[in-house]
Amino acid sequence: MKWESRLSPVVNAIAPSGIRKFFDIAAEMEDVISLGVGEPDFVTPWTIRESCVYGLEQGYTSYTANRGLLELREEIVRLQQNRYDLSYNAKEDVLITVGVSEALDLAMRALLAPGDEVLIPEPCYVSYKACAALAGGVAVPVPARIENEFRITPADLEAHITNRTKVLLIGYPNNPTGAVMSKDDLLAIAKFAERHDLIVISDEIYGDLTYGGEEHVCFAALPGMKDRTILLNGFSKAYAMTGWRIGYALANPVFIAAMTKIHQYTMLCAPVTAQIAAIEALRHGEKYMKKMVAEYDRRRGFIYDGLTKLGLKCFEPRGAFYIFPDITSTGYTSSEFAENLLMSEHVALVPGSAFGDCGEGYVRCSYATSLDKIAEALARMENFLKNHHK
Repeated sequence: MKWESRLSPVVNAIAPSGIRKFFDIAAEMEDVISLGVGEPDFVTPWTIRESCVYGLEQGYTSYTANRGLLELREEIVRLQQNRYDLSYNAKEDVLITVGVSEALDLAMRALLAPGDEVLIPEPCYVSYKACAALAGGVAVPVPARIENEFRITPADLEAHITNRTKVLLIGYPNNPTGAVMSKDDLLAIAKFAERHDLIVISDEIYGDLTYGGEEHVCFAALPGMKDRTILLNGFSKAYAMTGWRIGYALANPVFIAAMTKIHQYTMLCAPVTAQIAAIEALRHGEKYMKKMVAEYDRRRGFIYDGLTKLGLKCFEPRGAFYIFPDITSTGYTSSEFAENLLMSEHVALVPGSAFGDCGEGYVRCSYATSLDKIAEALARMENFLKNHHK
């Protein structure tokens, strides 16, 4: 029996994550330096972990409300008010989710009818197009180019809009490129969204990780954008809380109610211990987050200089913790470069093609690892470039 034929055609059509392929191989090898998985190498700060321990000691092990602990939602609303002058209602406008990944999935499923199109600037996070497809929608990639520092423009979007376009999904600071969008850039995108009456999903999970004087611009805080924007964020990257799986969505009450309806039937609620930890992160975690960001910035400069000295053309990233060097000069495709580097030098990174067709010719390197490991990885890459030619 060919059981694959009994599966959903949509699921069969979706390729496995291009990120995980190389790390499944690397996991069986010794002496591998990973510049691949987008995960902080820091441990969650102790005060955050301690709050979870205390919660367990006090017996907090039950379900919470579907939308999450009201206390956590109030802290999130307070953060948005203080940082972006955005006013949300903690009872109606916030949903706590199992990571930002769930929030993205819920947003897509709440919004999309079969055949609805989603504009997605590319290169993009690997889940974006898959989530659109699983919700019955059609992902429409919009190429962003290194010549424009991987920023997207209204003209780029206009070239891909149709009468089926319903949603614009943006993710800045960007994974995998490290690109950011200025306020003027986003104001132009906001006018485009308003002109075409689009709903915007703004993934801002890397919003706290910006460098070189860049300040993150919250899309929902732009004039006229709050009601048409579903703002996604969480704790994984800025607070080194990837394994806690805790994120949130902010939007108008209609969108949040629809997302909650799906959430209550599939996930019910986010883990209570993770929600308790998230409260502590928002109240007392900023000083730890700033130390981590400063260290990422140091590594960012180091890896950018190192890759440039190796002769690989690089856009200098301004956000997140990734750099996206151009490897076309080697003659390899992205996958060939990543596979050969892993096999010969035991350095793991991600081929740019995993992030969409226009990522071909690039590889993603994460600098969420120590300077010593980055230095060794660069030395191994130098050896690879000297001794391996297509």
